[in-house]
Amino acid sequence: MMDLLSPIVAAVWAATLAAPVDATAVKAEETADLRAWVSAHLAGPAEPATSCPAAADVPFSFSFADRSFADSGKTWESQRASRKLDAARTEHVVTWRDPKTALVVRCVAIEYADFPTVEWTLYFRNEGTADTPILADIQALDTRFERGPDGEFLLHHAVGSPANGSDYGPLETPLGPKSDKRISAAGGRPTNSDLSYFNLQWPGRGVIIVAGWPGQWEARFAREDGKAVRVRVGQQLTRFKLLPGEEVRSPLIVLQFWRGDYIRSQNVWRRWMIAHNLPRPGGKLPPPQFVASSSRAYEEMIKANEENQILHIDRYLEEGLKLDYWWMDAGWYVNKTGWPNTGTWEVDTKRFPRGLRAVSDHAHRRGVKTIVWFEPERVTPGSWLYENHPEWLLGPDGRQKLLNLGNPDARKWLTDHVDHLLTEQGIDLYRQDFNMDPLSYWRAADAPDRQGITEIRHVTGYLAYWDELRRRHPDMLIDSCASGGRRNDLETLRRAVPLLRSDYIFDPLGNQGHTYGLASWLPYYGTGVINTNPAE
Repeated sequence: MMDLLSPIVAAVWAATLAAPVDATAVKAEETADLRAWVSAHLAGPAEPATSCPAAADVPFSFSFADRSFADSGKTWESQRASRKLDAARTEHVVTWRDPKTALVVRCVAIEYADFPTVEWTLYFRNEGTADTPILADIQALDTRFERGPDGEFLLHHAVGSPANGSDYGPLETPLGPKSDKRISAAGGRPTNSDLSYFNLQWPGRGVIIVAGWPGQWEARFAREDGKAVRVRVGQQLTRFKLLPGEEVRSPLIVLQFWRGDYIRSQNVWRRWMIAHNLPRPGGKLPPPQFVASSSRAYEEMIKANEENQILHIDRYLEEGLKLDYWWMDAGWYVNKTGWPNTGTWEVDTKRFPRGLRAVSDHAHRRGVKTIVWFEPERVTPGSWLYENHPEWLLGPDGRQKLLNLGNPDARKWLTDHVDHLLTEQGIDLYRQDFNMDPLSYWRAADAPDRQGITEIRHVTGYLAYWDELRRRHPDMLIDSCASGGRRNDLETLRRAVPLLRSDYIFDPLGNQGHTYGLASWLPYYGTGVINTNPAE
């Protein structure tokens, strides 16, 4: 039987970390810290209501025409507006406009009433009729935190998902005077080498700092001589002009202030993740789930067919293993050289003459839903996309390429095509993988005066693609995968959940470590078990 039952994944709620529920209640001092910080740096003083924070006080930075915004922004026109979005959230929008070039910078911030949390995203728009001067070194977060007279700063951070026993391992870096710690993504996938989640602690208090950017981010923690540390977080490379009418955005930044115990602060963070971030298909939080596939038996799906997929579903149920989902992974589509040959997103009717719909319908009759794997961004030679739409692809000929989601035509085709497949094939959960590093493709496509633009366009296109799929399929959950857990930034996890948190899935000890590390940041994720045929 064991050769028929592999692998198994359970999506679970991570237990609260060694703290009773009442210990995670927000403290009045934390709320006061948030209010004071937002007033000083983002929303401006309560009176007069028309005043804006000074350019030198905002928690971000950039240079424009070789001058810092802290300097040049003193003469820019500014305005602010605030409105309540709901009982828990207030939006603050502060806008600056350069009268010489018509560059408009907009900071859109959300202040939370039920947590000591604020988030913001920057938008840059050229409202003029000519190209702007060079906009460079955009730091979505650039601010200082100061400690008291005693003690020192300690930075809590974590390994990303390099697919080994160290995945999600917690790290600590003391930040003594003049220390300078740089941490970044690797290859353009945001949690490839390091998580984009940080907790900066000093005696009795601290702040959680998180970047939402499914691209190449960089964070820098520079300890000054006195009692402060300067924190900068942003897209790693930005140096570009904006064309007339063009708008771009920065990474999302989240700060959550805390006092007291470090472990308690992580639990408050997880509560905020559940309350305001975790996807709710059909308006409900995703329940614990038990899913299985036959990937190990059929070389992913290369040797899978309608008959053996139905056989596996029935065998699980015959053994009393009540599945929530049947998982059909890589290789169900037309390919010439195996599952990595992606780019022809059509069901292989030689193996599935009635499409995946026959498997889905059988599963549905037995009370089981279906998950199906896609990897739309990686396009390989010989595939339909490679041969028919080279104008949508980034990269040199003769090798795998990147489908440019910053191209509106490419994104529209992909959205419509996948939407059709989801509906036609009766697919209940969309799983998206990403087994390539996109950074070199993005940067090779940029002109010297447009560095960073291709990455921004791809990132925003990727998020827009998922947003539209979710709009068309409001009851559908999305599973985020990128060679395991290499794309689990906050913007991604507002739209998806990681059912396979790492490709390092065979070692029980390593997987226990993954659970320990990841639970500090994510309240919901999958845990995997691979049962291999004893004959192997």
